[in-house]
Amino acid sequence: MEIAINVFLGILGVYFLVGLLVGIIFLLKAKKFDPLMADTKKKVRFLLFPGVIATWPFLIGKLFKSKTV
Repeated sequence: MEIAINVFLGILGVYFLVGLLVGIIFLLKAKKFDPLMADTKKKVRFLLFPGVIATWPFLIGKLFKSKTV
């Protein structure tokens, strides 16, 4: 049982670290995805940061998707 817990916590840690990296990149380049984010204050981006960390698998597609118009 202890091995299963260690594996789970390891996977959770990797998920968090990847989410942290994607979150930093996503919020720095947020105005590229959403024009309304260009006018937001840093406090708003700080409040969005935990949500971006938690939902990074859904947002990573937007991050690497090339915008061709």
